[in-house]
Order: sequence, then structure tokens, then C-alpha cells
Amino acid sequence: MELKKIDHELTICKVRDISSINLDADFYFLGKTEEEVSLVCKTEDTPRNILVRDDGWRGFRIQGVLDFSLIGILSKLSGILAAHKIGIFAVSTYNTDYILVKEENYDRALEVLTSEGYTVK
Repeated sequence: MELKKIDHELTICKVRDISSINLDADFYFLGKTEEEVSLVCKTEDTPRNILVRDDGWRGFRIQGVLDFSLIGILSKLSGILAAHKIGIFAVSTYNTDYILVKEENYDRALEVLTSEGYTVK
């Protein structure tokens, strides 16, 4: 399975509302529930109206489009990283899954996954 590196630094934050989020940005994840509005974005695109933020994240995605019938892909990746004491923040799109790790663990995470047979591009 091939993993594709995301080249920019990321921020995970909770925002007051979506009014100051640049919805034209080329990369972000937005989640809204009855409890919160969460945003993952390039650090440089972090809006001003945040309630809390956590900088210093890097990420990669599972390359290609994953069929919904596939089972355990994210579980396997997160299990490998957990076994090496690397915490993750995962987000999914219709096509695939994204895994974010803290910047200080990024290179080690990619090395561990490569040693487990994953290809990293």
C-alpha cells in the first residue's frame, strides 16, 4: 500500500464559527457537531477566531481511492504506530484516510511504516 506525504505543516484547532475560515484554501478538514467546530488546516491558514489550537502536525494519506468494503486499513496503520508509541489524529474523506502525527514523530512514523512494507512517496 502506498502512502503520500503531505508537504505542509498543519494545525488542529477549535473555532468559534466558520466565518473566518478561508473556504477557498486548497487544504482543510472541517467538522461540526452540536459540541464544536473543528478545523485541520495548513498552519499558515489558521483563522483568527480560534478557541484553542495545536500546531506542529504533519501528515500523510493512503494513496488512491479506498472502497468502503475494505476493512481495517486505518486500524492496521494506527496499530503499527501505537506499537511504536506514536499518537495519531485521523481524518477521512470520501476517497481515503489521512493520518496526522506530531512533527517530532513524523520521520520515525514514516520509517516504521516503511519497515512494515508500506511505500512512502
